[in-house]
Amino acid sequence: MHADATHGTCVRCSQRVYGDGQACQAMGKLYHDSCFTCSACSQRLQKQPFYSVSGRLFCKDHFMYSDAHQSSESCNSCGFLIKDMVLQAMGKSYHPACFCCTVCHQSLEGARFCLDSANRVYCLKDYHRYVAPTCATCALPILPTEGSLVTERIVSMDRDYHVYCFH
Repeated sequence: MHADATHGTCVRCSQRVYGDGQACQAMGKLYHDSCFTCSACSQRLQKQPFYSVSGRLFCKDHFMYSDAHQSSESCNSCGFLIKDMVLQAMGKSYHPACFCCTVCHQSLEGARFCLDSANRVYCLKDYHRYVAPTCATCALPILPTEGSLVTERIVSMDRDYHVYCFH
């Protein structure tokens, strides 16, 4: 919204503002159009949604990042502020939709998951397909028996074996 006054002092740069069309008014304060910008990216905020946090102005995109919200939780996956439901996994916070399988990108909210040695997250199906150890005798993946969540294997001389394949 443009200021009705034709002059005043910009609260950002403390310089005088003269004439219509050079200033805008926001939150009861007067700014030069060129001074009414996002603190993070300097995008002009006139006629844009903006947010004020601790005296700093932010465009919508930068408001969503955690650096604008020092006390709020941000998603470990996308970096955006978590405003609604927080999913906690492995000591980190996620949007429920962001906590997903590395391969198929299916949400793992409320589902069982596995981690590889680099702490990448997998649904059980993709973990068994891509990460499960392979038996040195029969060359098949070593998977839990049907109905079980536990994988039994023998490791000998840095090689993996099914229990029934180890001789």
